[in-house]
Amino acid sequence: MDLSQFFSYSDWKGPAFELFGPAHLTAIGFFVVLNILFIAFRNKIGPRLDRIFRITMAVLLVADELAWYVWNWVNGNWSIQTMLPLYLCSVFVWVGAYMLVTKNYTIYEFIYLLGIPAALQAFLTPDAGRFGFPHYRFFQVMLSHGLIITSALYMSFVVRFRPTWASVGKVLLFSNIYALVIFFFNYLIGSNYLFLAHKLDTASLLDVLPPWPYYLVFIELLGVIFVLLFYAPYAIRDGLKRLAVKPEPSAPIQ
Repeated sequence: MDLSQFFSYSDWKGPAFELFGPAHLTAIGFFVVLNILFIAFRNKIGPRLDRIFRITMAVLLVADELAWYVWNWVNGNWSIQTMLPLYLCSVFVWVGAYMLVTKNYTIYEFIYLLGIPAALQAFLTPDAGRFGFPHYRFFQVMLSHGLIITSALYMSFVVRFRPTWASVGKVLLFSNIYALVIFFFNYLIGSNYLFLAHKLDTASLLDVLPPWPYYLVFIELLGVIFVLLFYAPYAIRDGLKRLAVKPEPSAPIQ
């Protein structure tokens, strides 16, 4: 395949994206193995190697997102209704890169509790449309969402960050404020950022939910559930530690 076909838009002659097809499963497998390796060898990653890994992931996130903007601009597909970095995963690409470089804990709270479930949905049901492997769009969408998940897990297991109950409250509060702002912004410019105006045009997990506006209630509930789900391992571990610490017996009264 020549390079023009790899980056083509209107004249793409290759296969459409196949959900859980061989290429999709291979990409999933690659990131699963990558994360397992980071977790398994976390104690062997020293300061120098840690910095190399974090900077590399940050550069890949930014480069991948910039290339996505350029590709859409060159093909006349850029508009303020679709290409502003307002989708959750677009936001997490930029703040995630900053987190990786600076070890910013506040960003970590959001990217772990909210970024992982958001990117996981897009990773498992990517909006690649008619652009299957080996088109550029296939690699772009898998890389961006895979790295969001990996960056959050890396900061958890290698850098040893962890969320708290305060993190849960902070994430739920500010994510709802952000969604409310975007809801009215969509109304003003006729966009569908955060998919608050209607469902995706391609297959996604939203397809199993009721029609608009009722699915917004389910999105809210699912958001709360996923945030609590990803915090659950830490809550359980903290609870077990408290149970394991037995109070010292009081001295007998003389």
